[in-house]
Amino acid sequence: MLKVLSPFDNSLIKEIPLDNAQKIENALAQAYRLFHNRSKWIPPYIRIEILDKTAKLMSSRIDELTILAAKEGGKPYKDSKVEVLRAINGVKIAMESIAQLKGEQIPMGLTEASQNRMAFTTREPIGVVVSISAFNHPLNLIIHQTVTAIAAGCPVIIKPASTTPLSCLNFVDILKEAGLPDGWCQPIVCKSKLAQKLATDPRVNYLSFIGSSKIGWYLRSQLSPGTRCALEHGGVAPVIVEKDADLSKMIPALVKGGFYHAGQVCVSVQKIFVNESIIDRLTSDMIKAIKKLKIGNQLDKETDIGPLISPLEVDRVEQWVNEAVDAGAKLLVGGKRISDTCFEPTILLNPDTNSKVSTEEIFGPVVCIYTYKTRKSAIDLANSLSVHFQASVFTKNLDIAFKTVQKLNASAVMINDHTAFRVDWMPFQGRDTSGIGTGGIQYSMHEMTRDKLIVLKLESS
Repeated sequence: MLKVLSPFDNSLIKEIPLDNAQKIENALAQAYRLFHNRSKWIPPYIRIEILDKTAKLMSSRIDELTILAAKEGGKPYKDSKVEVLRAINGVKIAMESIAQLKGEQIPMGLTEASQNRMAFTTREPIGVVVSISAFNHPLNLIIHQTVTAIAAGCPVIIKPASTTPLSCLNFVDILKEAGLPDGWCQPIVCKSKLAQKLATDPRVNYLSFIGSSKIGWYLRSQLSPGTRCALEHGGVAPVIVEKDADLSKMIPALVKGGFYHAGQVCVSVQKIFVNESIIDRLTSDMIKAIKKLKIGNQLDKETDIGPLISPLEVDRVEQWVNEAVDAGAKLLVGGKRISDTCFEPTILLNPDTNSKVSTEEIFGPVVCIYTYKTRKSAIDLANSLSVHFQASVFTKNLDIAFKTVQKLNASAVMINDHTAFRVDWMPFQGRDTSGIGTGGIQYSMHEMTRDKLIVLKLESS
């Protein structure tokens, strides 16, 4: 049995059975049979009807979904509610995007050999999809990894994070209530070894993985020939702050981007490079804003920052902060555990560039600030690691803004906004060691389909 615990006080929420190898085999066999029997495929109009009903059912249960996601994941109630609303909108986006799964005409007659022919493509479902999810958005990530497959016409097997499986299981029940036929979305709750067996099975056509870089790249190396994948890992989300930045608008954005969900977001603000002429004012304003944040039980509707996902993560963050301070970083605020499950929002000034907080994704409520004299030196440091995801620049000068955008190695750069900005219809992807493939509802749907070319030879007139 798997014990699902509340991250705040480690109280038991629920015990659920762990699936075994036979359950995984049954799920794969059923999904494979469904895909390879075209008479079982769900027509697009039926998919639209199912997803429309799914969105309506979710809309009638917003508070229930919010409490469940907050309880098991630790994200504060008010932020979990935003997640639920995003998830409902994601279902609607997928439903509306089904009509965009279309091919195109391919020109013929451009050479003598291609005379008297017509050609066009269609898009077909890629096949069996396996999705392995992360804990930090226990409902919305599940939407991105299951609804996209269903909308694309693929049977999907979803493995939620073992710390947050309940929102996933609840959502699969909603899909069934909305009319999704058996086998088209199957949840699997299992240990890591069995998850690897699931992901690397030759019957799998597409793997969607959100989580640890080490695990994701390893799984990719083990995939069966022909299996395509999308990997979404983390980054260090660098921010460049020019001396003309509007601090009154920037500070709330940086505080939100750095400490939302206790920093447990793959694009959380982690490294802020600040022109040395404004460092004192910026740090003073950030400290004041941070001290107003309420830390505690995620189910309290006034809480701004909840717990980390487990006490082990609190231990790790504390160790990294202490290491940075011992190596010369100046601790401006925070730096201590509040309990076994909560850590103070923390700012470190000029930590050593070789310390863990400078070289690895912190995934906790810690932001590092570095001073710079020249923008080039800041950009060089921002680009110095192998992880590259979202970044941002704050300046009133559009020329500087766009030059910085060009020079930052990132898949997305926000101008005058924090790095964690995201809407579910935009492309979302890591580059280099931060990931491969493109997320975002309609982008994932496109990746979960493939082209089929049809060429018609005409009779000569």
